[in-house]
Parts: sequence; C-alpha cells; structure tokens
Amino acid sequence: MDLGTTLLLTINETLTAGTAIIALSLLLFNLTRNLTNRVAKTSAVVLACVTVAYIADAYISLGPDINAHRIASRLQWIGIAFIPVAIYHLSDALLATTGLPSRGRRKRVIRILYLIGSAFLVLVAFSDNLVVFVEVSDSISIQAGSIFPLYMVYFLGANGFAFYNVQRARKRCLTSGTERRMGYLQTAFLTPAIGIFPYSILLNPGDEFSLFGLLMINTANIIIILMLVFLSYPLYFFGSDIPDRLVKKQLLDFLLRGPATGFIALAVINFTTQAVRIFSLPGEAFTPPAVVTSVLLWQWFVSLSLPYFEKFFIYRDEDTEQITKLQTLSEKVLTHHDLTQLIEATTESICDFLRIDRAFVVTFENKEPEFVQKIGTLGFDDNALLNDTELIQSVDNLDFEALHTNYIDWNDFALVPLFSKRLTTDNHVPFTIGILGLLNSTDRLEQELEEETSLLQAFIDRVEQSLDDMQVQTEIYNVVEGLLPQLQMTRSRAEEVEYLQSSTSLLQIDPLPQREELYEQVRAALRHYWGGSGISQSNLIQLNVVQQFVEDDEESSINALRKLLEDTIDSLKPEGERKMASPEWTLYNILQLRFLEKKKVRDVARRLSMSEADLYRKQRVAIETVTDLILKQEKELRL
Repeated sequence: MDLGTTLLLTINETLTAGTAIIALSLLLFNLTRNLTNRVAKTSAVVLACVTVAYIADAYISLGPDINAHRIASRLQWIGIAFIPVAIYHLSDALLATTGLPSRGRRKRVIRILYLIGSAFLVLVAFSDNLVVFVEVSDSISIQAGSIFPLYMVYFLGANGFAFYNVQRARKRCLTSGTERRMGYLQTAFLTPAIGIFPYSILLNPGDEFSLFGLLMINTANIIIILMLVFLSYPLYFFGSDIPDRLVKKQLLDFLLRGPATGFIALAVINFTTQAVRIFSLPGEAFTPPAVVTSVLLWQWFVSLSLPYFEKFFIYRDEDTEQITKLQTLSEKVLTHHDLTQLIEATTESICDFLRIDRAFVVTFENKEPEFVQKIGTLGFDDNALLNDTELIQSVDNLDFEALHTNYIDWNDFALVPLFSKRLTTDNHVPFTIGILGLLNSTDRLEQELEEETSLLQAFIDRVEQSLDDMQVQTEIYNVVEGLLPQLQMTRSRAEEVEYLQSSTSLLQIDPLPQREELYEQVRAALRHYWGGSGISQSNLIQLNVVQQFVEDDEESSINALRKLLEDTIDSLKPEGERKMASPEWTLYNILQLRFLEKKKVRDVARRLSMSEADLYRKQRVAIETVTDLILKQEKELRL
C-alpha cells in the first residue's frame, strides 16, 4: 500500500470517528434540552441514526476480523434503515410547529414508514436479499441485493416528501428571521440521510479502498461534518424558550469545548501512533504527551478566542454594548457571602495591626443593627448591644468632622462609627452605616485613631466601602429579584406569532399563566410584600382575582394584591390555637413569620425548631401551595 493510500485511510479513519463524535455529542446536547418539544424529540431520532451508523463505520475502519466486520456492517443498518423515516418525521414536526399539524394522514404515513424501515432492518439482519456482504482482501464490501431497488424507492420517496414538507413550513414563516432559519435548515436538512447512505453499493467490490474511492469518501465526510454543525443551530432553536443569542452562545461554547476537543485528540492519536519516529521518540510513546498538549493548547485557544467568536457570530451593534454592560455587572457584583468574607479579612487585619484578639462589625443595612462579623469571643450577649437603642443613637450622632477622635467606650470596647461614602443627609453629612467594635485594651488604639494617615484609618475606610457595596448590591439584587419574574415573553411564545397558525391553533386571547411563572411572581411579591418592584410591578395585578378585590373593596392594585396574598395565607391557617412546633401549622407559620412579619431566616428557624436548610425547603412548598390556590381561584373566575 503506497503512502498516499495510507494517508487517505488514516484521514478516513479520523473523519469517520470524528463524525461519530460530533453526532453523539450533538445527540447528548439535544437530550439535555427540551425533549417535550416534537422538533427536539424527532431531531434526536435523526442524530441517533447518524450516531449508530458512524460508530459502526468507525469500528470497521479499525480493521476487525471478518466476522466482527460482518456483524458491524449489519448493525450499521439500524441507522441506514430508519434515517429516511426519521427525516420525514422531523419534517412533519417542523410543519406542525408552523400551525399545520397532521389530521391523521401524515401520522399514518410515519407509522407505515417505520414499519418499512423495520422490515429492511430484519432483511439485513437475517438474509442477503437487501444487501450482500462480499469478502475482499480481508475486508467486507457491500453490494446491492435483489430487493435493494425497493430501499432506493423508500429512501428517495421519504426524503423527497420530507424536503417538500420543510418547503411548506418555510412558506408559512411570517418573519424574516424565522424564514432565514428555516432556509438554513432546508439547505442541510437531507445531510444526515445523504451522509450515511451506503455508497459502496454503487462501486465495484473493493473500489471503496482505491485512491478515487477514498477521496470521494473523505470529501463526503468533511461535507457531512460541516453540515451537521451547520444543521445543529436551526434545529436547537426550535422549541427553545431562550432567545436566539443564547442558543448560539450555548451551541458555540459546546462545539468548541466538546466535539472539537475530542476530534483534535483523535486526530493526534491517529497520526502520531502511525509515525515511526517523532523527536527521536517512537510514535506510540509520543502519543500521550502529544494528546495532552494538544488538548491543553486548544482549551487555552478557546478561552482566549471565545469572546471574539461570540462578538463575530452572535453580538451585533447595540447588542454588544448591552451585553458588555450586563457582563460587567455580573463580574462586579459580589454576593453577600463574598463581602462578608472581605469584611472578615479586613477586621482580622485590624486585630493583627492593633495586637488585639476581639473585634466586631455591626451594620445598619436593614434599619436595625445586625452583626456582620465577629472576631474572637466577645464576652457579652449580642442583644446587650443591638437592643441598647440609646447607645446605638449615641454612636449614630457622633460628629463626622471629628472622625479621627470619635469613638465611645463601652464594655471594654471602643465603638467606632462607620460612615457611608455615598449616602448623605440633607446637610451633606454622611450617614452612619455601621459600627466597628475594637477591644480597647491598650493606649495604641487611641493613638492610631488620632493619626489621620494611620494604617488603621485605611482599614476602617475599607470596612466602610464594603458595607456601602453590601447595601448597593442588596438594592440591585432586590430590583432584579422583583423584576425578573415579570418577564413573560419567551421563545416558545414568540413562535406563536412567527408562523401562520391554523384555525385550530389560534392564539388564546387571555391565557392562564403557567404555574412555574406564577410561582416566581408569587415568590417575588411575598419577598417584596412591604415594598419593592416584586409587588409594585408584579404581573399578578393583571389577574382577574386581584381586579375583583380592586372593584369590591375599592383598593389600589398593590393593596388588592397584598389582600389576596394575606387571605390566601390565612386560608392555610388550621383551626384552634396557634402552635409553633405543630406540623399542620408549619406552612402557615413560615409564610406569616417570613413574609407578613418580615422575620429573618435564622429567627424563624429558631422559633420553629428547624434548621435553615429545612426551612428553605418547606418555604418553597408553602409558596407553591399559595401559587396553586391563587391559580385555582383564577381558573374558577374564568369559567
């Protein structure tokens, strides 16, 4: 065998296995998405056919013995036999998506085609009537059997009508975007069927291993790989609730980090193991480090280039600016735990600097003093400080202008006021946002406070900045938490107005809200019960049951929503005397304490004698119960 043929065989082996990797990866990616959608389910069947066919082909390219080769060739027909009906089934799902479901005729055709595919598979498995397996030079060549023309009729007919269905679906698109995606889909729609068709039947026995045969097969494999990747985008778009931008982003990231990585590793293995010497090493010895190096370099390249790929393929014009701002926000916003850790580290640094072992930070973020951090055993009850309103007021009234000499001695501690860098009174005097308590056991603290350029002042400034950030980011989170549940427009709803709809699938004028959406809106409204975007801008106000409260009680919309939530919670109240530890009172107690009385999680957990994790689980059940009751009332009003 000459060098050119050997090289083409290696390329064929790599491309065949690579196609199997890509098809299997796309299938797995498909299975993690919305399989309740018909397009997603039928496209998974198509990808499964391609995967089975190419896995068998990849196994055959490794050169098994004749018997194993024969078995793999027969198993390969699982994909070949069913790919025409799978393609037709997918076209039917696409046509139904545009508002033209089958009235029974297409469904019957699909069942008949699946039966025909099963019959062809049985014929391949137990006879040589459909295809004949001929031994050629320690290999197997497939030749047409006596009834292979029937398979050709089945193959061409199913694929032809499938292409026609997609053309009909494309004509039913009302927007340029959906028509463009359907056009992409139509361009590559028949690629899976064309890719796994047994072309060796059209050649003489053994010609598939000739130079011409290998060139034709390799060219076809390259086209198949490109078309599979191209086909994946419009397919995954259908049935998705997320916007076009996120579909592209998820798919691009998956293809670069998944199938592309596997394909590169496979190519390195195939080409290095067959080399005699590489850098004075045997090819097989060089393969492991070469694979590891190639994978690491590829991941490094993806990490560096992915933002540029996203900008070129996904984000355009004003989208780029908007996404940049959102990404910057995501990178800058820290969680409450992140800021608490930062305050802890800063407070510990203060202790090390002053050579003390006790300190604490109290915040006024929620209008009530609350410990943010404690260093060491303080030696006093928390409530002795938090409930001493006169002491808190005294610290709050300390003069900002005399900051460097201002503190109050209390219980072996010096209470240093912490001032906001962004919030001021009408007189432009900064608000007190917290207290820094430092063990006053030496004269060093007073000396440091008197020095305006002292390192201690830098630490105090950092604590103040952290408390400021904590308040700002709490405000951001509250706004986002309140507004996100109100976003109702999804891709699945947008599809209703992007295609011509049949008379049996007209848009509902006033559809009931989905339970998942209603749950998020109820949760936001409860969390913002006493004020916030979660209740003031809630879509729950549009419910008939809320509007009935407005009409009957002449309440404002927000108060009517509060009344609905309060009455629904009261309906969960058992009869008899209230008991905190009784199981039948649990849901009512959680809702009443957490939202109507606005108690903190740890306080509610302590009163109900449960862990915080258990409280969160039961709180979700309680909110779901309120959601179901509101949904039930809304349904009854619309009957």
